Amino acid sequence: MIDDAANRRAALIVAALSSFLTPFMGSSVNIALPAIGREFATDAVTLSWVATSAILAAAIFLVPFGRMSDIFGRKRIFTYGVLVYTGSALLASFSTSDLMLIAVRFTQGMGGAMIFSTGTAILISVVPARDRGKVLGISVAAVYLGLTLGPTLGGFLTYQFGWRSVFLSNVPVGLVVLWLATTKLEGEWREAKGERFDLAGSVLYSLSLVFMIFGFSGLPDLLSGWLILAGVLGLVAFVRWETSTETPILDIDLFRKKRAFAFSNLAALINYSATFAVFFLLSLYLQYIKALSAQQAGLVLMFQPIMMTLVAPIAGRLSDRIEPQILASAGMVLTFFGLLLLTPLDGDSSLSFIVTCLLILGLGTGLFSSPNTNVVMSAVESRFYGVASATLSTMRLTGNMLSMGIVMLVFTLYIGRVPITPEYYPIFLRSMGVAFAIFSVLSFVGIFASRIRD
Repeated sequence: MIDDAANRRAALIVAALSSFLTPFMGSSVNIALPAIGREFATDAVTLSWVATSAILAAAIFLVPFGRMSDIFGRKRIFTYGVLVYTGSALLASFSTSDLMLIAVRFTQGMGGAMIFSTGTAILISVVPARDRGKVLGISVAAVYLGLTLGPTLGGFLTYQFGWRSVFLSNVPVGLVVLWLATTKLEGEWREAKGERFDLAGSVLYSLSLVFMIFGFSGLPDLLSGWLILAGVLGLVAFVRWETSTETPILDIDLFRKKRAFAFSNLAALINYSATFAVFFLLSLYLQYIKALSAQQAGLVLMFQPIMMTLVAPIAGRLSDRIEPQILASAGMVLTFFGLLLLTPLDGDSSLSFIVTCLLILGLGTGLFSSPNTNVVMSAVESRFYGVASATLSTMRLTGNMLSMGIVMLVFTLYIGRVPITPEYYPIFLRSMGVAFAIFSVLSFVGIFASRIRD
């Protein structure tokens, strides 16, 4: 007989650790990028693909894996995901070229998709609705703790032992999560058991995203425009297919009939599109323009996720008592002001000013994420938990991808495919300001999307 209280604790620990693992890797890699670029003599655009390839893979496979978890078992897909993710981290540490590293990071993103699409769904499956905001706040706080420790430990490891140690550091954490999931987490959750998996819809969805993301990252080339058009047409065909098939991987009615679900997902997409690349840009800024070491840059960047870690559990608890859309909108307002302050950043900007901006961003993002997640997961039936979790994660990962895509586009237009050397510092600063201006506009639009109710 399953001990419900013990199983809830196990689910929370597993969800929190897995929520910590992936952002820790992402933020650690960002701080290690200059070291990777120096070893492989990689240009700025190609270097950004070390971070982007994992996000691309996760965005492509999240919804298909979310649907598979509802049919075949969330715990099963989660366990496979941790195994793939951890194995890829080990393999990445032995990379012999930037192209090999990018390829392995893509595989790691596939494992991440299995984790993202199931961790929150498992947690929601075992926790009563009255405590949903509280546990989601803890899970989101774990994400931000990973973002906090990533720059700090990533910078320390890169400085002391080289960038390969960043990937190796994820292996023991992954093994602990794998052990807990297989020995302490009891039961299985597959409310859609017996339903058919929509393979055609999955392929159409994945290819459409590939076309759009590759097209966006390659602008302003003419071929990129055609790729974006192909991606848009593919998504239109995907929606038509999903409305006609009996067992879709993504129930379009969730978006058509539940306005809060649809607009909260849109708000998440906007939020992550506006904020994800901040770490990437400031990591380069602090190490190139301010001449800080990777370790020192990590210490500066940790202020934002520390604030997020502190605020997220409080916001989660509040969302069980206060209308969560109000909290999410307030978070977006603060995010907008934080990004706006970063727009005129130059070589003379003080570290205290940067830290202040990061604290404002951390407060805004921490206030937004837990309540917004609560809105999305509370809007669906239990048999859609995997898909809802995957959809929200897709918004996050697609937002991350778009955020990096905006940066790659700006870099392509302003800098080109050249290493960031002192002669290009003024152009780099100009391109960074343009990126922050775009992110500010996005976050302003997100204020209104996060206020929509059913």
